Amino acid sequence: MTLSLQSPPSAAALSASIQKGRWKTVTVGFSVAPPPSVNFTLRRSIPRIHASASSSSSPSSPSLGAGENNELDAVSAFSEIVPDTVVFDDFERFPPTAATVSSALLLGICGLPDTIFRNAVDMALADSTCAGLDTTESKLSCFFDKAIVNVGGDLVKLVPGRVSTEVDARLAYDTNAIIRKVHDLLRLYNEIDVPHDRLLFKIPATWQGIEAAKLLESEGIQTHLTFVYSFAQAAAAAQAGASVIQIFVGRLRDWARNHSGDTEIETAVKSGEDPGLALVRRSYNYIHKYGYKSKLMAAAVRNKQDLFSLLGVDYVIAPLKVLQSLKDSPAVPDDEKYSFVRKLTPETATHYNFTNKELIKWDQLSLVSAMGPASVELLSAGVEGYANQAKRVEELFGKIWPPPNV
Repeated sequence: MTLSLQSPPSAAALSASIQKGRWKTVTVGFSVAPPPSVNFTLRRSIPRIHASASSSSSPSSPSLGAGENNELDAVSAFSEIVPDTVVFDDFERFPPTAATVSSALLLGICGLPDTIFRNAVDMALADSTCAGLDTTESKLSCFFDKAIVNVGGDLVKLVPGRVSTEVDARLAYDTNAIIRKVHDLLRLYNEIDVPHDRLLFKIPATWQGIEAAKLLESEGIQTHLTFVYSFAQAAAAAQAGASVIQIFVGRLRDWARNHSGDTEIETAVKSGEDPGLALVRRSYNYIHKYGYKSKLMAAAVRNKQDLFSLLGVDYVIAPLKVLQSLKDSPAVPDDEKYSFVRKLTPETATHYNFTNKELIKWDQLSLVSAMGPASVELLSAGVEGYANQAKRVEELFGKIWPPPNV
């Protein structure tokens, strides 16, 4: 039986709608390249595990507060903790409050026909406006947009926070095309009465994507810049006014282990820092020292030590196994292994020194010149991976259109 979300279902109701219990999770959406097969996954954009006290915490109060019984409670007092992936069976343990709708998610929905979101896809494929378009290419693109918005609309009913909508990565190097696509998606969201303040639009942090974010933000449209692997990208995104900037900690570390020749990474390593953690710290200090509105999201966090090193950053994406370990571990003040101290604060950011080269007004030429081989390679791979997933969705829609019983 296919269900359509009309109101936020309970965890039990969601679990009951899944074929034979648990849905598998895979790292899609934030990964550099897509896996060979994609199962259904809900990626979280900005969910809270529980209420964070980071906005009211004093930068100089490192001690545990009353009622912080486990490590998850302790770290959530400093940063919003974001589940890396969430399966419906884990709603009770880590209830999501926001989500991302993406091409990978559409592939997963199509691979599981009896899901609560399948009706949203079927209704998109039954849309008469799309079906009446002249070319196959325009028809499939229309179906894609309708499907991603229909699923996004269902997710808005499911979660109280914002839903981040992936913008087709095939447009990543065309500012005007990105803006047109976001306007088209907003128009479709308007048709199903989704308020703009519930939405983010997820755009790769190419120069063209950053420029698009700047113009969209000037219109009051919230953007989420992803695939940030260098300080130049982060600073340019902050100057553009992006609502959320997403940095991938673990992927920079992986690159550094197997490559050389990137000055930014080698400078961090020579000073004894992890390059991914160093980029988050530097970007956080830049945003807060110079008063930019952007929120910083640390993604691809691999272990508890990473998380403890980033306390104070706005959002930390953590794998479920790390979250479970935090939840199962009692918070012990003055722990010898982990220190529950806010590492990143607006106060300490004011004392961070930047070079004149870092304080420029970023443009396309300066950005391209400053991006080292790591950020160039990883950004390119991320865009290519997302673009391939979008192409796969359209190819699949071409095979299954028209849907049965329509």
